[in-house]
Amino acid sequence: MPPSGPVHHSRRFNITTGWEAVETRVIAETAVSLSVNGETWLSFTCTPADLDALAVGFLYNERIFQKRDEIVAVDVCQQDSHIDVWLNHTVERPTQWQRTSGCTGGQTSVSISQPAQDRPSSQRILSTQKFDPLAVVKGMEQLLEVQELYRESGGVHCSAVSDGEVIRLRAEDIGRHNTIDKLSGRLLLNDMHIFPAIVLTTGRVSSEMLQKSARLGATVVVSRTSPTTQSVMMAEEMGIALVGYARRNGFMVYTHPERLSG
Repeated sequence: MPPSGPVHHSRRFNITTGWEAVETRVIAETAVSLSVNGETWLSFTCTPADLDALAVGFLYNERIFQKRDEIVAVDVCQQDSHIDVWLNHTVERPTQWQRTSGCTGGQTSVSISQPAQDRPSSQRILSTQKFDPLAVVKGMEQLLEVQELYRESGGVHCSAVSDGEVIRLRAEDIGRHNTIDKLSGRLLLNDMHIFPAIVLTTGRVSSEMLQKSARLGATVVVSRTSPTTQSVMMAEEMGIALVGYARRNGFMVYTHPERLSG
């Protein structure tokens, strides 16, 4: 099944012209299981695209491994229903997964209820890099332009990494948290380094989105919609500029406005 889903024969109602037959695509949603070193860990609900990056990025963001050279192999089955990740060392499967606010029911073993100093993601960003405010506006415009699956079917989130000038990498998925995992995984698998980075997303920035973006190395996180109280608190702690409601004519800055000069 393509990520944009099969063609559906539907009927559209228009208040002026009435009913008409149309062909539409509906975004694909599938369950994909993940195994690490031969042991099944969990199942993702996701869009079946960039699954190797999704698995690698998820494990990296969960701090199961730290570097690219710890990965021996990543195998995605032909039916896109299972991913095997093999590492060059043993790892212990987390005994407890916490449901997140992700729109397809994300999972994490990192608890946001930990004290800030004990959270792995709370390491403060020390970079003094500043971005022009126009980089935020331009970046969001570019994000809207690169949404291929959205143009085909709608119903999908998109996130991207920008260097402040152009989008260097983007990912789409029904789950906004999955898009950040895919970005992290692709950066690792392609041995790409973008720092300091701007992470742009169409989804709400909740705590897990902020944690994953920080792990990716973002100094600025930008959304078309709002942050949550937890994400604002975490961004303040970590030195990340958190931007919401980004539009062509402006945006809101919730933390560390000094990272946006001018």
